[in-house]
Amino acid sequence: MRIAGERIKKTRLIQTDKYVVAVDVEMVIPADDPSEPCYESETVDYLREVKERAEQGDVAWLTQKGKVYAAVGAAG
Repeated sequence: MRIAGERIKKTRLIQTDKYVVAVDVEMVIPADDPSEPCYESETVDYLREVKERAEQGDVAWLTQKGKVYAAVGAAG
């Protein structure tokens, strides 16, 4: 179901132990309550899939969806 309102693009970061993935998503500013943008259910499902694939290490899929950053060991 589509929420009526203004649509804006935002970059969201999904973090796992090994990766941080930056993906662009659409948020909606509802006409009924413009105080805070919200996600539609499809966007929430997409963000869950990105996190699951990052946890699985599916870098090929992730790089098609956004920017992937790998964690490195701390210097010390």
